[in-house]
Amino acid sequence: MATDRRKFLKQFGTSVILTSASLSSLAAKEEYEKRILQAEKRITPNDKIRIATIGMGIMGFNDTRAALTVPGVELVACCDLYKGRLERVKELYGANIYTTDNYQDILNRKDIDAVIVATSDNWHSPISIESMHKGKAVYSEKPMVHHISEGLKEIKAQQETKAVFQVGSQRVSSIAFKKAQELYQSGAIGKINAVEASFSRQSALGAWQYTIPLDASEQTVRWDEFQANSKKKYDYDSNRFFRWRNYREYGTGVAGDLFVHLLSGIHFITGSKGPEKIFSVGDLTYWKDGRNVPDVMSAVVSYPESPEHPAFQATLQVNFVSGEGDKAVTKIIGSEGVIDMSDGDGFTIHKSKMPVAPGYGGWDSFNTYPEAMQKAIRDEYNKKYSAADQQAPKMDGIIYREPENYNASNDHFANFFDSIRTGKPVVEDATFGFRAAAPCLACNDSYFENKVINWDPVNMKLR
Repeated sequence: MATDRRKFLKQFGTSVILTSASLSSLAAKEEYEKRILQAEKRITPNDKIRIATIGMGIMGFNDTRAALTVPGVELVACCDLYKGRLERVKELYGANIYTTDNYQDILNRKDIDAVIVATSDNWHSPISIESMHKGKAVYSEKPMVHHISEGLKEIKAQQETKAVFQVGSQRVSSIAFKKAQELYQSGAIGKINAVEASFSRQSALGAWQYTIPLDASEQTVRWDEFQANSKKKYDYDSNRFFRWRNYREYGTGVAGDLFVHLLSGIHFITGSKGPEKIFSVGDLTYWKDGRNVPDVMSAVVSYPESPEHPAFQATLQVNFVSGEGDKAVTKIIGSEGVIDMSDGDGFTIHKSKMPVAPGYGGWDSFNTYPEAMQKAIRDEYNKKYSAADQQAPKMDGIIYREPENYNASNDHFANFFDSIRTGKPVVEDATFGFRAAAPCLACNDSYFENKVINWDPVNMKLR
């Protein structure tokens, strides 16, 4: 049956398969099965990769779980500044797991091959750079930097050390985004001219009001270490530690946390190096809990014409108190169709093409002319355009669905560890990660400084 299916897929090709919902699921499953077979190849003891996670918050635990789905990966150590999370590590992964509240203890161990950096945003770059210089492969959560000024330094560190370094925006490894990229590059939607992308949320947890443990205090949290690289120091505050995303001193707001997902996917599909103009507005409308970043933000980012794509404009939005509930949208709009990634488990392509003839009548000045002029125009029009030219061509849509229980994070880690084993390039290197992060951080700068930010996407610097 598998052989017959492969013959069928080879005979008809992807573009035909994807015009049917049932067959598109079959095509996605075929691709997924190939990846599973690759991941499940026999791993020898010499191939084992020993990892440690630095920062065992929400993403730290989720990243660790995803990393351990890859065969031949062993968790050796974990680091966090809150004692309770280190207890949880031992509950989940065993008493033999080494735990520490000092990340340098991790970096000084010779038996650790790779680290996952899943700390608050303000520590991503410093720890990643130090890890690379200590000879570790690094998987850095997004955004890879807290400030735009850190980006080129981190790229330089990777180039100098030759360390394997990957940024954790899992859309870059998603089979759905890969298929969308292929179809986009084949001209499925004509020439791109706009992107609409957004995240809507309607819950306290979605707005980062995370649960705080009952024993949170200076006795259980290394508070001074947490804010060691912040310019302004604060007295201990559980909200600032456990809900750090709400504070500029440690996080990057909705732009750095969520816009970066949107831009990573957009850049991956289009091959773009990034926008040249960024402007954003926003407000703190509902979650007035002491946070100093907006809970609603909208941005317009302008992409110049480049060797990779025509000029286009992207509108980005996050709303943390949206009456439509939780919803994610990414629509890549072209002259002949739209790639809609909003479903969450795949995508659809809606196609529409204008007829060759411009048309007349309807909402038009045609009916304001004398009857004789209307007849003359109609006769001239029919002489110039054939019946076929006057009709919009019929175009089949495309539906693509991921296999059931598919998780792009697992694939993203599989790609990271494959790079460690084989030396092949990672799927999201420091340059790609910075080009996605910098415009998002520029959205924050635009909002707080109330100005347009000009960005050089090729040389990755402010203008």
